[in-house]
Amino acid sequence: MSLRQDTLPNGFRIVSEDIPGLQSASIGIWVTAGGRNERLEQNGIAHFLEHMAFKGTKKRSALQIAEAVEDVGGYINAYTSREVTAYYARVLKDDVPLALDVLADILLNPVFDPHEIEVERGVILQEIGQALDTPDDVIFDWLQEESYRNQPLGRTILGPAERVSAFSRDDLTQFVAEHYGPEQMILSASGAVDHDALVKMAGDLFGGMKSRPALAMEPARFTGGEARQEKALEQAHFALSFESPGYRDDAIYTAQIYAGIMGGGMSSRLFQEVREKRGLCYTIFAQAGAHADTGCTTIYAGTSGEQLAELAHITVDEMKRAAEDLSDAEVERARAQMKAGLLMGLESPTNRAERLARLVQIWGRVPSLEDTVRLIDAVQNEDVRALAEKLALQAPVAMALYGPVSGAPDLTALKERRAG
Repeated sequence: MSLRQDTLPNGFRIVSEDIPGLQSASIGIWVTAGGRNERLEQNGIAHFLEHMAFKGTKKRSALQIAEAVEDVGGYINAYTSREVTAYYARVLKDDVPLALDVLADILLNPVFDPHEIEVERGVILQEIGQALDTPDDVIFDWLQEESYRNQPLGRTILGPAERVSAFSRDDLTQFVAEHYGPEQMILSASGAVDHDALVKMAGDLFGGMKSRPALAMEPARFTGGEARQEKALEQAHFALSFESPGYRDDAIYTAQIYAGIMGGGMSSRLFQEVREKRGLCYTIFAQAGAHADTGCTTIYAGTSGEQLAELAHITVDEMKRAAEDLSDAEVERARAQMKAGLLMGLESPTNRAERLARLVQIWGRVPSLEDTVRLIDAVQNEDVRALAEKLALQAPVAMALYGPVSGAPDLTALKERRAG
């Protein structure tokens, strides 16, 4: 495999990995602008813009965009996160130039037709409505909002319906002007790709863009807090979030190992204690998420309203116990799970392309797999115990509850149990 990286004079970055033996390639443009880059009055516009990218350009209609890729058996899609918006395709190797031309077209030449804006507005409002009808979507939006209250990082990616209903064509073009410069774009490809050909095509398609330095993001502040709503649902949904390392901090690997030990699989502490031994829930898990300058270790479970208080108390108790008796075997198992997940994920060219773009976004380069594995292996039991103690006893915490939750302890009670 051949990993190469280049930058055009205007700051547009290209990274690719040729994988011998493959007949297809994944290729995309990752724009380092997402929900976190929005001002309050823009909340939801990064996602709206992602939708509009497929609704017509100066040379292709919405149908022609879809047909251009699907006529050759390919696939095209996009997503918006809090720090990135991605536009990507999977095609056979001979169709890489076509895929890149389509991606460049939707990014550089959107028409934002007023009729299509209204059509897509309706689609997004339906998407918001669907999310509001999905409790485990709602609770994570609330948890993010309580973790980073009154900050761009705490707002929903979809945005509130009232703002989405008011966005205009001018709002879309303004966001593009502010955030879609060449320095904010990363062309990433993996599979059957020719790097030199990609650089030439990128120069032809994107080289004429004027340099446009990125606007500064508001630094994150983990605030903590509680959101709860009583509703007649079958299950009570319970989620906790604790301030953790960001993705530029090597301690992120410690946080991920800790999350794996606590709730990363069937052998994890919370799964064994809460589900297997006590039968209090069907789903319980922990995960460590990260942003540029902050992170969250999150625990989620769904249970009955009558059992929610017990589940919440056991969760806190298990966190405290982990700070005292984590074993070397647990750390080794979590390390193995992390490395296996990383290496298995790299069997997909789509995952590889996304990883390349993400690493270039974070570091400006792609660290070797050996370096990443070395950082994972460097995490020791005492590192995980130190983080476990911090999360169990000291770290700021947010909580979200949704459903039949009247009997649940409030955040103050859980903090007192942490301290007790």
